[in-house]
Parts: sequence; C-alpha cells; structure tokens
Amino acid sequence: MVRKEILVDQRVTYSIYKDGKFFIIENVPARVNQETGEQFFSPKTVEKIQNIILTNQKPLKTIKTPVFEFS
Repeated sequence: MVRKEILVDQRVTYSIYKDGKFFIIENVPARVNQETGEQFFSPKTVEKIQNIILTNQKPLKTIKTPVFEFS
C-alpha cells in the first residue's frame, strides 16, 4: 500500500547549532508533510539560511537559552 504524502506550504522556525552558537531563523518557507511534520526546503531557501549564518548578519533579536545535561 502506497500512501500519498500531503505537503503544505508553511512558514517554520529553523534552528541550528554551529561553532558553539545556536541560531534561530523565523518565518522560513518550507513544504511540510502533514502526517510526519518533516520539513523540506528549496535549494534557494537553504542558500539564504547559510548566507544568514555565515555572513554574521545582525540578528533581529537575541534570546537567552538555558542548557541542561541529559543524564
């Protein structure tokens, strides 16, 4: 049985941890699988995300984030 995937255009929050820093990018366009929540990004969107992180753009805001050890 083959299930048909239903992908919906949405704006999502993308986060990544790189070089000891945590980056959060809001309102990123993505295709989201309705059943699994998996997010798919166009090559152009991925390029823009990389550019934002690699060029050290000034962030819209900065937040403090607590860090916990899972043990």
